[in-house]
Amino acid sequence: LLLMGSFKEAQSTTRFRCFLLLSCRNLLDRDTFSKSDPLVVLYTQGVECKQWREFGRTEVIDNTLNPDFVRKFILDYFFEEKQNLRFDVYDIDSKSPDLAKHDFLGQVHCTLGEIVGSPASRLEKSLGGIPGKKCGTIVLSAEELIICRQDCATMQFCANKLDKKDFFGKSDPFMVFYRSNEDGTFTICHKTEVVKNTLNPVWQAFSIPVRALCNGDYERTIKAEIYDWDRDGSHDFIGEFTTSYKELCRGQGQSNVYEVMNAKKKLKKKRYINSGTVSLLSFSVESEHTFLDYIKGGTQIHFTVAIDFTASNGNPSQSTSLHYMNPYQMNAYAMALKAVGEIIQDYDSDKMFPALGFGAKLPPDGRVSHEFPLNGNTENPYCNGMEGILEAYHQSLKTVQLYGPTNFSPVVNHVARYAAAVQDGSQYFVLLIITDGVISDMAQTKEAIVNAAKLPMSIIIVGVGQAEFDAMVELDGDDIRISSRGKMAERDIVQFVPFRDYMDRTGNHVLSMARLAKDVLAEIPDQLISYMKSRAIKPSPVPPAYSTGTQPPSNP
Repeated sequence: LLLMGSFKEAQSTTRFRCFLLLSCRNLLDRDTFSKSDPLVVLYTQGVECKQWREFGRTEVIDNTLNPDFVRKFILDYFFEEKQNLRFDVYDIDSKSPDLAKHDFLGQVHCTLGEIVGSPASRLEKSLGGIPGKKCGTIVLSAEELIICRQDCATMQFCANKLDKKDFFGKSDPFMVFYRSNEDGTFTICHKTEVVKNTLNPVWQAFSIPVRALCNGDYERTIKAEIYDWDRDGSHDFIGEFTTSYKELCRGQGQSNVYEVMNAKKKLKKKRYINSGTVSLLSFSVESEHTFLDYIKGGTQIHFTVAIDFTASNGNPSQSTSLHYMNPYQMNAYAMALKAVGEIIQDYDSDKMFPALGFGAKLPPDGRVSHEFPLNGNTENPYCNGMEGILEAYHQSLKTVQLYGPTNFSPVVNHVARYAAAVQDGSQYFVLLIITDGVISDMAQTKEAIVNAAKLPMSIIIVGVGQAEFDAMVELDGDDIRISSRGKMAERDIVQFVPFRDYMDRTGNHVLSMARLAKDVLAEIPDQLISYMKSRAIKPSPVPPAYSTGTQPPSNP
């Protein structure tokens, strides 16, 4: 029986395949009677062992200090992972594959996200590695492979006269769609929202990549199962039907009205006809703009962090506190912040991030605040990079008094005000809330999230400590879309995870942080795209780069 939570685990990570183009400018000249003969070696780094592995080499270009390499590196790009890259440049003096026998010209480190997140996905960095020498620059450009693009189908369904499953009500139906595989098994590819207390639900329209629906085989079986949602997760099976992409393409009509069949019920009841019907209300297909299209077109992702300073965290001077600063190890707050922030910062050009706190008494008068800048500057709450945020966090622990209650709505509304001012697709806002406890202003926070769902904004909540986080799960909206005052959130913009689920048993905190970042960031690209599509915002044209073989403009 399908559990509602299993869908998140079944989703694939946000993956794109891209290729890297490389050029170098003003390389060192190591040859006496001619110019250098450069080659670039790409190394990638594993998450667990941190060892550098050679990924590939460009061709050698003879007698130039400004090479434009033809050979491309094809890489799988994951927004939610920190993908460390290293580029080593050599002057090749012989046919030996042993790099130690050739002259080293310089080296640069970066992440794949740093390249993708740069204007026009083009990053220029100075080469280093030779003391006292200017080694020139390397120019790295990322392009999404055309074959990765895909059509996207948008469809809407309704049902009629479904079986009644609830004793005191009707049913709370939702649908789950599965793609059939080559071996006859089925893989989940979409789950609708739950429509409460009805036998005649009309589900919201949803969009899904055609590849995810049928893997390019238009006649492949697509199975849909209908369930009655139960709070304890033991959802009651109502029935199922099968169709295909080819059938769905016919659109609304009698050919897309399906009988919902329950095989067990049919065996037991001789007069059984069906468990209701499901009808396709609308169907359309369009080419989908990808996350990389928007980033390459200049969309900036702005990152804001909000940290819980309520008294339930414990006295920061004591080792039992969640805010305790162990000189040998980061606490859970710092680890969560670093894990998420180090990835998102690659998509913000100025690397200046607002950092807020909530639930503390502030000097000098001891007033309680749920929206104070960690650096103490209300006029300019921005911190320089992740290190700046961590430093402001450490300093604030020395000046504020932990208090309470745990109110989220002020920081949600704080970021929402900025997001509301820029709704043209040029900017997208991500708020990271790190908290230890039970939320105190649930009604106000729900209302703030419902309002924020209309804006270019996503919210990540990381729960630290051993508290029960039932309220956070409700805010997440994966089971039932969050609502306030009878108004449902336009989009699901909240992702919650408890930090304790990611603590590696071997004590490998690097691995813990990588796993945490992967899960909390996996939904951001789809949430950004869902906002853009809801407002019919297309990616901006890519700014023109300098033409190959010419000198790039120098930095001012």
